[in-house]
Amino acid sequence: MRPIFSVGKNGLNETWLNQLDGALQHRELIKINLQQSADVAVDDVQAFIEENTPIAVVQKIGRVLVLYQAAEDEKYQRLSIEVNKL
Repeated sequence: MRPIFSVGKNGLNETWLNQLDGALQHRELIKINLQQSADVAVDDVQAFIEENTPIAVVQKIGRVLVLYQAAEDEKYQRLSIEVNKL
């Protein structure tokens, strides 16, 4: 899986969070990466996401974060069905 969002010099904001939410509503699991120009650290991004959304950061690998959120629409619920079985 390749990262589909990035954090750059524009940093973190509400619009960016809304875009993350929209992507997760269709995929349930995505990767984001921090560009070299980002003014924030990986831990800062994780804290920002977790403090402002129900999105879970499930893994950090270097400058890449893997995010999970169950989709609300049943037709996009592939992973959440498997997660609920665990």
